[in-house]
Amino acid sequence: MSESDAVKTAPAGWVIGVLLAADGQPMQRRYYAVGHADRAKAEWTAIDWAVRAGEVASSPVAGAEPVEALKALTRARMGTLGLAPGEVRELGWRYPRRWLG
Repeated sequence: MSESDAVKTAPAGWVIGVLLAADGQPMQRRYYAVGHADRAKAEWTAIDWAVRAGEVASSPVAGAEPVEALKALTRARMGTLGLAPGEVRELGWRYPRRWLG
């Protein structure tokens, strides 16, 4: 793989799922698109956004991790979906098929 191919396929962002309970509801996964290449930074950024909506799970729930990086996004994919570097987009409760395809 050439250096330019590696740059094209390198992660530039992530789709992150966070388990949280909002206003007395049972734990559900909420999805975020985060324009940070570093996976850990993207996960923490998603947690920061999720806290605004409710209580984030502190341990696994029914075998599901509280925070899960679902898919790395390339810069080209981010451009197609309209996600800028450093931007966070709340994707909601529904499984984000469009973002994971």
